[in-house]
Amino acid sequence: QVQLVESGGGLVQAGGSLRLSCAASGRTFSTSGVGWFRQAPGKEREFVAAISRSSVTIYSADSVKGRFTISRDNAKNTVYLQMNSLKPEDTAVYYCVTGGWGTSISQYDYWGQGTQVTVSS
Repeated sequence: QVQLVESGGGLVQAGGSLRLSCAASGRTFSTSGVGWFRQAPGKEREFVAAISRSSVTIYSADSVKGRFTISRDNAKNTVYLQMNSLKPEDTAVYYCVTGGWGTSISQYDYWGQGTQVTVSS
């Protein structure tokens, strides 16, 4: 089993920055891709970014390219999402995922509980 615990969410003004962290337990993390999805109120969960197990391949949604950066530290079983130039439309619950690879929700086996990010205008 894998457990994922996100942290780093909060309230920030538009244009500000936040850094999300996701700490994982279990062996799967270092051998799997890791990603971030988000869900805004009244909307479906959407892909944000993903990074391969060796950090060679990174996918990012068009809506966050140039503003968000995903990275991972396999020695610490942790993945990060650095979010800069935040916009009100980035407001959502952000979820960390692992146990798979890709940009689709169905491609991952494990989810964290989520962390709220709120961007005020």
